[in-house]
Amino acid sequence: MTSTTAAAPEVAPFQLFDLTVVRTRRLGPSILRITLGGPGSEGFRGGGRDQSLSLLLPRPGQRQAVVPAAGGGTWHERWRALPEGERPVLRSYAVRAERPRPDGSTEIDVDFVLHGDGGPASRWARAAAPGDRLTVAGPAVADNTAVRFRPPADTDWVLIRADETALPAAAAVLESLPAGLPARVWLEVPRTEDRQALNTAAKTRIRWLARNEGAACGVEAVRATELPAGTPYVWIAGEASGVRALRHHLVRERGFAPERVTSTTYWTRGLSEEQARKARSEASAAGSGTPEHLKPEQGQQVTR
Repeated sequence: MTSTTAAAPEVAPFQLFDLTVVRTRRLGPSILRITLGGPGSEGFRGGGRDQSLSLLLPRPGQRQAVVPAAGGGTWHERWRALPEGERPVLRSYAVRAERPRPDGSTEIDVDFVLHGDGGPASRWARAAAPGDRLTVAGPAVADNTAVRFRPPADTDWVLIRADETALPAAAAVLESLPAGLPARVWLEVPRTEDRQALNTAAKTRIRWLARNEGAACGVEAVRATELPAGTPYVWIAGEASGVRALRHHLVRERGFAPERVTSTTYWTRGLSEEQARKARSEASAAGSGTPEHLKPEQGQQVTR
């Protein structure tokens, strides 16, 4: 007699979760935290650090987003199959924190920078209230490709630079660092009151750069600093031009090994996420003559 055991179904690394707004809280004049959760959050499994997810937001004139129906293919393929005029607006955000609940659900904190230009994510966040629904594309397995902070085992010290859009990811990364690991950190925020208390066991030197105080940008601040000896690992994230400039400085001027610098574009000045993606796609199709500023970065595009 032969017994067989059916193989467990493979878990898709990313899938759609129908979430509920649990609460909202202002962290500063520019930053709003929205906690999502509820019955639709079962199976959400983030990897911490700079884990990201994608929000499916309603288009102008829609009361709620048209969510891709279940079926074959990935959630992104089903999203692209929707008519362009109905397709939800996608915006990617870092998961600031994730807390499993006793009932099997998960609470997920997402921090929004409230821009004055009224982009789709800012508009949704300003109006969000407990009980509102939001579909997100998020991880169902902890080890997934949307986690990019991966320092090699031989790292002697870490350099982190983030603007306000990448601050939630930077804060989560700091919480993940092992005790005693040296870290040099530059965090740019619009206003003094946007600074936050950060928890870490690492041996950190954190410099806040508040623009309302006339602080130098992160690139200038790092360039003017004597950095530690030893083997570094670098994580830099935020607006595209600042990310490119700092990566260029560290690799070309400081001699850092390119593979030890993880650079992630979170937004592009003057372009919506859709426009930035189109520009990168067109530049890629043009071949080897692609301008450096349009080449794909090592991360997700997170324009608000």
